[in-house]
Amino acid sequence: MSTAKSHSQDSHRAILKSTSILSVGTLFSRIWGFLRDVVLAQILGTGAQADALFVALKIPNLFRDLVGEGATRSAFVPVLSEYDAKKNHEEFWKFVSVILIWAMIVLTLITVLGMIFTPMIVRALAPGFIADPAKLDLTIRLTTLTFPYLIFIGLTAYSMSILFIFRSFAVPAFSPCLLNIAVIAGAFISPWVMKEPIYGLAIATLVGGFLQLAVHFSPLVKCGFRFFWPKTLRHPGAKQVGKLLLPRIFGSGVYQLSVFIDTFCASLSHIVGPGGISAIYYSNRIIQFPMGIFGVALASAALPSFSGMAARNDLAQLKKTLHFTLEGLFFVLGPLSILLMLLGEPMVRILFERGEFNAYSTSITYLALFCSAIGLFSFGGVKILVTAFHSMQDTKTPVIAAAVCLLINLILNFVLMFPMKIGGIALASSIASIINFLVLLYVLDQRLVGLSAGMKRPLEKILVATFVAGAFVDGLWRYLPMKESLFKLGAVTLMGVFVYLAMSVVLKIEQGIKIWQWISKRKSKISR
Repeated sequence: MSTAKSHSQDSHRAILKSTSILSVGTLFSRIWGFLRDVVLAQILGTGAQADALFVALKIPNLFRDLVGEGATRSAFVPVLSEYDAKKNHEEFWKFVSVILIWAMIVLTLITVLGMIFTPMIVRALAPGFIADPAKLDLTIRLTTLTFPYLIFIGLTAYSMSILFIFRSFAVPAFSPCLLNIAVIAGAFISPWVMKEPIYGLAIATLVGGFLQLAVHFSPLVKCGFRFFWPKTLRHPGAKQVGKLLLPRIFGSGVYQLSVFIDTFCASLSHIVGPGGISAIYYSNRIIQFPMGIFGVALASAALPSFSGMAARNDLAQLKKTLHFTLEGLFFVLGPLSILLMLLGEPMVRILFERGEFNAYSTSITYLALFCSAIGLFSFGGVKILVTAFHSMQDTKTPVIAAAVCLLINLILNFVLMFPMKIGGIALASSIASIINFLVLLYVLDQRLVGLSAGMKRPLEKILVATFVAGAFVDGLWRYLPMKESLFKLGAVTLMGVFVYLAMSVVLKIEQGIKIWQWISKRKSKISR
């Protein structure tokens, strides 16, 4: 790859273009995801079957990040970038072929072992279910059924990583829609063909995972994919990935331990109340909406660019691009955090409160959502900073920081869940994530001198604009003479966005000015 091409692919404009593709795709996926959750909420509410299904889906997803999506992307993409820059096409695809075989072996082995030891895993993850044998048995059966999903989604992550190197983002961005569509279809079809429709939802998850993987085949071929059957699996590139992957697996393990602890505590209904796991699930779905559209999309789009800069040892450009990325993230997630805290309760009620999802379900879901929204900016910020460390092939530092924050999260969980119930578990995660972000920022600031100093003034302006817009939204929701509805929620949100952008222009925030200029140009073209 030429240097000129590398710089053009890694420019701010290119990152924004890639992020916009991923964001639009993620937006469609989240919309389908919301439709799926609305259907599930109406059918299952926050009852026993809901808790059983969400734990069953959580377990293969724990392993998904451990050895699949998260670990693959952070360990595989930097080495892929290096091979793409320094090796010829045949050597590149030989390396890809070796990793494919290793991925198949590891994912299959974990799936088989997971299915064998499912009863032990479920009892360890959700000990509160042991007191309800029927609920425990259902969770075990559903988990065993959904475990092969790990193979599909793990290979999908592998395929996405290759496409990211070629800056092919469209299919990876839109493919998650297929999973949500499959589950929605399963929710409607299974009551007609199965005595116990809950199992139909598990089968639909498998179908969705397979479809996600299948749609990546065509773009991979267009990128020049060729499979070479290797003489040996001891490839130098595979060893390099393994060295990066091992600490990343520990890092993912630390994160999954925090998820394990949250699920463990949420299953203790005699302390946090019934429906805790479901409340965490639904609130997390709302939090993941902006996180996926902006945080995850931005981190995914930036990783290949960060890796390219690190491979060229262009640390000045890396610092400049990281600065640009973090500012953009906070510009979006800052006001969204306030919006979720202020309008979270009517949002949950309007979206989910019907059928089995009652007023109690709304109250516990909003409590979890409010406390999670406090840490929204840090959830996204940590992803960006960890991406920067991984691009420099440093997977150890994020692990150490995550391990310290895991201990903090553990302590805070058991301190806060007694007085705050399910909200204490969510708040513990937010506080731990904020500390994690600050630690990573401090360490990275030592390596990329001046990283945080240049961000102080823009972030202060974003904070002021956020609180002004928040005060406006709160007053408008309280006193606007309209019946509580999706229309009112949308209208107040749009007015809040308008006020936030106006304040951004007044305070001379770069991102806000650019958005206003873009809107003005669009209006000018339309008027012509």
